Amino acid sequence: MKQLYIVFFLLWLNLSVYSQIGIYTEVPDSSAALDINASNNDKGLLLPTMTTNEKNAIVNPANSLLVYDTDLNCISQNLGSEAAPAWTCLTLFNRKFLYMPSINIKTTVLGSAQIDLYQIYKDQFTNPLNSSPGASPSIPSFAAATDLYYYITYYDPTLLTINSIDANGLMGYTVLRNANLDAYMNIVFVVR
Repeated sequence: MKQLYIVFFLLWLNLSVYSQIGIYTEVPDSSAALDINASNNDKGLLLPTMTTNEKNAIVNPANSLLVYDTDLNCISQNLGSEAAPAWTCLTLFNRKFLYMPSINIKTTVLGSAQIDLYQIYKDQFTNPLNSSPGASPSIPSFAAATDLYYYITYYDPTLLTINSIDANGLMGYTVLRNANLDAYMNIVFVVR
């Protein structure tokens, strides 16, 4: 009998053991180390929240570590290594930057004027002229003008003078001369 126990013990040592943790489920998915099933579908997963400085102060953050960055308002993942972290926002609305849709800036009247860059962006994203089959009728956009920083990366300074751009995307400018057909301006939004 003692030998039979020894044989079973040796067989038990050779077995591969798999362990998953299930929360609100008795049978976790075999591909998951952690399987959370929201009871009554009224619960979610809350990641640790921290500022960008707190996130950057994590010592040797694991590759793929997730936190919610309260400064950037995004789920942030370390795509780098422990020694050289490279944090990136994962949520759709928190990409690093986007280009302004094409717009016309009237130059027929010389002098000072103002244009609302954010409102033009919202109007074009809310009502695109065409979309592919099955696409949403509007393009996701940022809800508030203050969600973005506004940059002019190129314009013809002999045509315009950019006087100001405020936190709401209102750009004040002065028209110095009428535009040629090849005059243009590059406007970039950067997510705060």
